[in-house]
Amino acid sequence: MIERYSRKEMSKIWEPENKFKKWLEVEIAACEAWARLGEIPKKLLETIKAKADFNIQRIDEIEKTVKHDVISFLTSVAEFVGPDSRYIHRGLTSSDILDTSLALLLKESADLIIADIKGLMQAIKKRAFEHKDTVMIGRSHGIHAEPITFGLKMALWYEEMKRNLARMQRAKEVISYGKLSGAVGTFANVPPFVEEYACKKLGLKPAPISTQVIQRDRHAEYFTTLAIIASSIEKFAVEIRHLQRTEVLEAEEPFTLGQKGSSAMPHKRNPVLSENLTGLARLVRGYANAAMENIPLWHERDISHSSVERVIAPDAAILVDFMLARMTGLVKDLVVYPENMKENLNKLKGLLFSQTVLIALTEKGVSREDAYQMVQRNAMRVWKEKKDFKGLLLKDKEVAARLSKKEIEKCFDISKHVKNVDYIFKRVFGKKV
Repeated sequence: MIERYSRKEMSKIWEPENKFKKWLEVEIAACEAWARLGEIPKKLLETIKAKADFNIQRIDEIEKTVKHDVISFLTSVAEFVGPDSRYIHRGLTSSDILDTSLALLLKESADLIIADIKGLMQAIKKRAFEHKDTVMIGRSHGIHAEPITFGLKMALWYEEMKRNLARMQRAKEVISYGKLSGAVGTFANVPPFVEEYACKKLGLKPAPISTQVIQRDRHAEYFTTLAIIASSIEKFAVEIRHLQRTEVLEAEEPFTLGQKGSSAMPHKRNPVLSENLTGLARLVRGYANAAMENIPLWHERDISHSSVERVIAPDAAILVDFMLARMTGLVKDLVVYPENMKENLNKLKGLLFSQTVLIALTEKGVSREDAYQMVQRNAMRVWKEKKDFKGLLLKDKEVAARLSKKEIEKCFDISKHVKNVDYIFKRVFGKKV
């Protein structure tokens, strides 16, 4: 059964409460650093840490007048702390807080997405081994090609998600940088120690160099990674949609008790989950494009990236989290029809063995061009006349002059096409498969 996933954990990361909490963590970390330098008395630091808090309604109220979110936040904090708040935000600029806290939020989101990817990989792996030997027709251009197994199809997905896992882990590392270097990144009013101490305290690394902002190529890599993950999910979803087509019906989304597929046609069982995933992938790719547009800012900083990130950061993280969860459930509950696969495998009356016959003829000394012509003329008769391919080859005098009946029969042994499945599985899943 596929649930309507409620991804509360990811959503909470992007709620205002958590955002302001991160802002406060950055400010307190900076205060601790200043105290280490002897610029804030230890007793006052303890007062700041004990009293520092914020009120979201009050922040919103202040922002209506000052039109500046960080100033509104700092004013609210000051109302809790009192006179000692003069030490908060010392030497810093708004982007020191915004960019460092955004790194924390994106890092936190990355941890959930990494866990999601691992969950999907486990689900795919289980289905891959379940159907390792379930033979089906492979298709190119949507047309029957040669046999594969459904397990191989799943193994392919697993390997792709393995690459996505590595990408996401790298994206997490690339985004895990903070900056507390002041208005244009020169440490004019804040010593480098403050940045180094605060970043270490927060689980980040200090950006080796920054302007007023952390450079947006880091963010672009993060969101592009999310877009690649979403595109892989769409790839799997499109495959399911094709396999569920009435004329194919080799696999199908679960159709639960009470579910309805159409307001007009009671018989309908539509791949709606996969179709939804296809649509959501378009959004995530759009967010990646917006992130790349954010890379070129004016001089040491402008604000054109800010409004974009307020939308794409929570939306992309929440969407990819949801997509991974939905695909995991879909893979777990996917209905597979081996009998239909077998029926479809034989639909073209043996044409899937055409290459084997071609190779057999060339091994008998026939040129590839002549062998291709001999095989193709019989194959075209199968398409047009619905006749059996092997039977036509046995009656073809030119083919029979080169291949005996036994040799032609041998060409139609399907085991040749699946003999290396175990070898491929070992390359994908490791030697202990």
